[in-house]
Amino acid sequence: MNTFYNIEDFKKVPHAVVTIGTFDGVHRGHQEILRNMVSRAREIGGESVVVTFYPHPRQVLSNDSGIRFISTQEEKIRHLEALGIDNLIIIKFTKEFAAISSEDFIKDYLVKNIQPAVLIIGYDHHFGKGRTGDFSMLYELGSQYHFKVERIEEQDIENVAVSSTKIRHFLAYGDIKHANMLLGYEYSYTGKVVHGQRVGHEMGYPTANIEVAEEFQLIEKPGVYATFADVDGQSYPSMTYIGKRPTLNDNRPQSIETHIIGFDKDLYGKEIKIRFVDFVRDDEKFDNFEALKRQIGIDEQRIINILNQIV
Repeated sequence: MNTFYNIEDFKKVPHAVVTIGTFDGVHRGHQEILRNMVSRAREIGGESVVVTFYPHPRQVLSNDSGIRFISTQEEKIRHLEALGIDNLIIIKFTKEFAAISSEDFIKDYLVKNIQPAVLIIGYDHHFGKGRTGDFSMLYELGSQYHFKVERIEEQDIENVAVSSTKIRHFLAYGDIKHANMLLGYEYSYTGKVVHGQRVGHEMGYPTANIEVAEEFQLIEKPGVYATFADVDGQSYPSMTYIGKRPTLNDNRPQSIETHIIGFDKDLYGKEIKIRFVDFVRDDEKFDNFEALKRQIGIDEQRIINILNQIV
């Protein structure tokens, strides 16, 4: 996949099939659009072109410092490439860019720099200043600038409409199964293993303390999760804790700690990926370390049973 960080660096290709969006999470609704793009491009002898934005528009236009997203920019790029996209254009999103009208965006960005043959959009796609651009406007502009506009209808998975908003909601409430169902893959964090207090090691459950790579990535509900840990190209069953460790009374910030079951190698400094499978229990404060240790043993066995059903 060819990736361009300036739309003017893109060299026009014959019969470009284009789509536009932020694609947070690259979920199953996005995947339907992207697969249609790739198929359509092959059908007419052209190439697929995805136009996206970074930073995410909400980071620029909103004063909410608590904004969090499903995927990092790097993960989004990997998902797009895996789906067979030929070209990715990442436009730097600024307040000045946000002020561009819908018509000028199509004329001065898409038509001038890409010259699409086909523009494929989702059922509820809006764009441009004030999000005034919609399917009707695109249809009219397509007639003016000689490109076809095709719309992909809303995608339902088990009667649930797929959207990034719904996935964020499921993750925030620990509903990993439904989040993964809409994503089409397991939600994950990637980060570096950093030094902790070795409390887990003292209890017989050594943990890798994960420093998440992207500060704006959504962190799920505090608690214990059944997970897989990907280390050096290998996948291992694991249990992951997210929380502030109330039993320790140390008032530290929320941590992400993963115990890789049956694994005893040194991980400090390594980058690992944690894939979430299911929520096991809420975070809670125990009377003492022995009570916590007993519960961790129960958690581990439950998690082994959950993961054995998948492998």
